[in-house]
Amino acid sequence: MRKFLLIVSLGGLIINTGCGSKKEEHEVESKFLVTSPIRKDTSIIDEYVCQIHSISHIELRAQERGYLQEIFIDEGQRVKKGQRLFQIMPNLYEAEMMRAKAEKSFAEIEYQNTKTLADSNVVAPNELALAKAKLEKAEAELRTAQVHLQFTEIIAPFDGIIDRFHVRLGSLIDEGELLTNLSDNSSMWVYFNVPEAEYLDYMSHAKSDSPNRVRLLMANNKLFEFSGVVETIEADFNNETGNIPFRATFPNPNGLLRHGETGNIQMTVPLENALLVPQKATYEVLDKKYVFVIGEDDVVQARQITIGEEMPHLFEVTSGLTENDRILLDGLRKVKSGDKIEVEFEAPESVLSHLDLYAE
Repeated sequence: MRKFLLIVSLGGLIINTGCGSKKEEHEVESKFLVTSPIRKDTSIIDEYVCQIHSISHIELRAQERGYLQEIFIDEGQRVKKGQRLFQIMPNLYEAEMMRAKAEKSFAEIEYQNTKTLADSNVVAPNELALAKAKLEKAEAELRTAQVHLQFTEIIAPFDGIIDRFHVRLGSLIDEGELLTNLSDNSSMWVYFNVPEAEYLDYMSHAKSDSPNRVRLLMANNKLFEFSGVVETIEADFNNETGNIPFRATFPNPNGLLRHGETGNIQMTVPLENALLVPQKATYEVLDKKYVFVIGEDDVVQARQITIGEEMPHLFEVTSGLTENDRILLDGLRKVKSGDKIEVEFEAPESVLSHLDLYAE
């Protein structure tokens, strides 16, 4: 009999303990975490598709006609200013220069003889002036021949990288024919288009004594190691797109960036005195954003809000809330308007510290 009573007592204890656990668990679940919006200075990152250009990217063209006699470099090679790149066969132009030298020598002798006669009043001054004009013409023709001969040798106008060749050794080159391209990649110009509204925001925060720095997200989704500086904004907006082109300059000491690449410019834009709420505290109905506001009587009420900027895990609220409101942070699917709930308040600073966000 005692054995039975003991078993019954133990059963009752288990039942009572189980009921107590369920009751305690129910009480824990009935408490909802709430917080308040927070007002603070922060920043957002705007991204713009960009095109990357060398600061100098030129076409190297032949300035004389002739056969391509020598190629002194290779495609993709780095070259120095003044380095020889191509040689067009110079024989014809050397012959023209020798002829021009001979004509100059003849004109110079003729001028000296005429000058001697003019000094002795044997010939008229006009004869001396004519001889001098012939000499000057011969000198000009010699300089022209020297220039033509010089143009048969194509040299690098600056340090850079050679692009692919458009001609091959032995090709008959016409005057003006494209040989290759040369790029100076020591620094890069990165162009991107900014909408009008964002341009106005940029100008309102721009400081003349502090250059606006930007980052470059490359095609492999990695940030370029050096930041760039916005140096130029073009004069006019594009009437079709409503955008205005910006140009940022990036140093490129390792030569990683090349002419013609693409990427995304990341521009940091400050948000002053912004009202912030966690994204997880909002929900959407028909493209409109709502939060659950908890009144003084702990009754839940849905409230529509207007979103300004979006950041990782955060929204900027431009209307619908104040920093004194209490909003539901967790369990949005478990309540509806008019419900009275038990709440546990967490300070907004503590809430932000647990979010993976970019804020100052």
